[in-house]
Amino acid sequence: MATKKEQRRLRIKRSIRKRITGTQSRPRLSVFRSNKCIYAQIIDDVDGKTLASASSLELEGSKNNIESAGAVGKLLAEKASNNGITSVIFDRNGYLYHGRVKALAEGAREGGLKF
Repeated sequence: MATKKEQRRLRIKRSIRKRITGTQSRPRLSVFRSNKCIYAQIIDDVDGKTLASASSLELEGSKNNIESAGAVGKLLAEKASNNGITSVIFDRNGYLYHGRVKALAEGAREGGLKF
């Protein structure tokens, strides 16, 4: 059974996804955070394919969650630039834009992604 907080996030997520779709020219950057890790994917919704992904599991020795989220954003931006992706649509997946989600977005911007 989902908690009230999780139900709220899922309701916000559905309303966001009604308005946002990733295309070949401008894919969607989707963020998922768990208690321990943070994950990010660049998705083309038209073809239903993941073009690039990164997570804090790929990093070595990351202790601070906010610092590791920024590093995940930079890693994702590097993978995206290798695939020729320069601009994306940011999908915060129903999470509030602060803390780890904000750090990931700023890391991706520092890495060269535009959104």
